[in-house]
This record gives sequence, structure tokens and C-alpha cells, in this order.
Amino acid sequence: MLEAMKIGVLSDTHLTQVTPALGKIIRDYFQDVDLLIHAGDMVGIAVYRFLAALPLEAVQGNMDEFPLREALPPKKTLHLAGFQIGIMHGWGSPLGLEERIRREFPEADAIVYGHSHIPANHWSGGQFFFNPGSTSGYGRRPTIGCLRLAAEVTGEIIEL
Repeated sequence: MLEAMKIGVLSDTHLTQVTPALGKIIRDYFQDVDLLIHAGDMVGIAVYRFLAALPLEAVQGNMDEFPLREALPPKKTLHLAGFQIGIMHGWGSPLGLEERIRREFPEADAIVYGHSHIPANHWSGGQFFFNPGSTSGYGRRPTIGCLRLAAEVTGEIIEL
């Protein structure tokens, strides 16, 4: 049996610089995580450098500045605690977004994505879909997430 993992998940921070609010999120929610995943639209390279103080896996988003797009891949597959996890920001309309992303990761046990700013935490077609929503909010309540990998994949959406 592989050891369980706790993974903090952010997406759509939409920050060019590190803010006190982002620092507080990291201190209050993610100090004890085994890994932090950012599912795109960090926006600024300074935010990436700050988050990289934790073990970090990240992908580029459609709003990221050029240096960040150069530093990050558009998608990534991780093998963690016996699970295959696909990470991608997403694109286009929120309608049908999960189906479009599913085609990018047909073998994944779980898919972490962003883009829509709409939290998701559910199983569909044998895959677990997780979108932490938007750390910045943008017309919605700001949210982040936490994944737990143990006997199965489970998630939690946290309202800020």
C-alpha cells in the first residue's frame, strides 16, 4: 500500500505579483501539503517563484505572461500514490470543458483543471474531475481545493 498524499490545488490566481492574501492562503491552508498543484492562469512569473518554495507542479494558462508560458508546459501527467493524475488549464467555453479535457487524458484516474472559475469535485465516466475554482474569485466567491490520494481520490473545495 502506497502512502496517502495531501495535495493543495490552486487555479486562476490571476496575479502578476505575490499579494498578502496569497501568502495567507499558503500559510493557512497549504503548509502541510505533500504537493501543490496550480492548474494555470497564475499570470506572473513572480507568483510561480513564490509558490515553488513548496513542492510544486504547474501548467500554463491562457492568461499567463510570456515568461510563465515559456517555463510551464500546457499539460502534465503525474504518477502519485498509485494514481495517474492529468493536469491542464482548459480552454473555450465552460460548456463541454470536461469532455474536451478528458480527451487529453484518456488513461488518467483523475484530472485537475481550471479555466472556468467554477469549482468541480466529482466522478464522471470512471474519472475524477477536480477544479478548485478561482483563487481570485472574479464575480464568484474565491475558492481553492485539496485532493487526498489514499485508497481512492477524494477532493474538497474550500471557500475563502
